[in-house]
Amino acid sequence: MDAETLALRRAPAPLIHAADASHTGGHPADDPVLHRVRRAVYTPRDHWESLPEWDKYLLRVHAFALARPDAVFSHESAAALLGLPIFGHPRHIHIFDSRRERSLVYGDVVAHTSVDSRSTVDLDGIHMSTVDDVVLDLARALAPAFGLAVGDAAARARTIDPLHLVERAASQRNPNGRKRLDWIIERIDARAESVVESVSRAVTEWCGFPRPTLQMEHRVGGRLYRSDFCWPDHSVIGEADGWTKYDPSDARIAAEAVRNEKIREDALRRAGWRVARWDYSGALRVDGMREALTRAGLPTVSRPNTAALRSVGVNRRSR
Repeated sequence: MDAETLALRRAPAPLIHAADASHTGGHPADDPVLHRVRRAVYTPRDHWESLPEWDKYLLRVHAFALARPDAVFSHESAAALLGLPIFGHPRHIHIFDSRRERSLVYGDVVAHTSVDSRSTVDLDGIHMSTVDDVVLDLARALAPAFGLAVGDAAARARTIDPLHLVERAASQRNPNGRKRLDWIIERIDARAESVVESVSRAVTEWCGFPRPTLQMEHRVGGRLYRSDFCWPDHSVIGEADGWTKYDPSDARIAAEAVRNEKIREDALRRAGWRVARWDYSGALRVDGMREALTRAGLPTVSRPNTAALRSVGVNRRSR
């Protein structure tokens, strides 16, 4: 999922605490229409089953907050609450506990600690790491392309200052994932408008293609168009189709969007541009995106990073 603004995301379905239901004379565990989200916290089963994976995770985080109002969320749990991208359905609830000497896993919860001092923020009574620390933590923990997508989304929403992020990273003593972290913070770019564009930018580099110009404007036939990726020296434009580009819930709007996209692409081709298109799965699998750019005539200028390309789309932290 993508993030446009960072504010606390509410629970996507109702939550019922067993303690609050005691006056009804029954226990939620005995109600077949309820699903147990975690111990003593339930939600209507039909709501749960209709949620996408990332919203199921968000509901798990809210359920933990209901059971443990003192918890300080970090990593994917804080990202889900803030509307930053998460990938799939993370296995664990992540909290930060400065009282511990070492991190600890119990059940589906990871309690993190750190040798570095950290601040927390409070949004509507829910405590979490600062956005800077969420971005840095996930840059260290996630596959690099996904970590870059988190950083880009935070920059796009103007909730991080990339220069301050560099200073914050430099002040940290934690050596884990340092090379990955440095690679990501050097490339965070608010012009990336979606997760698919962030992932595609990483794949472009690792395939050995030249660095693209992002969101370049093209005036064609009196109209102004903008491309996701552009390589002016090679007359190539790259277009990454995201999840929300076409609205599947409204056939008329979707058809109109497809028609407008074709008119736009035809105009760019007539102006001499070669257009390569790919979708999210094409970027995750690498080959779909690489083949599209190669067919469009984009040359490689460096040796592919085969190890990095193998990491694209791999998220061992999710179910």
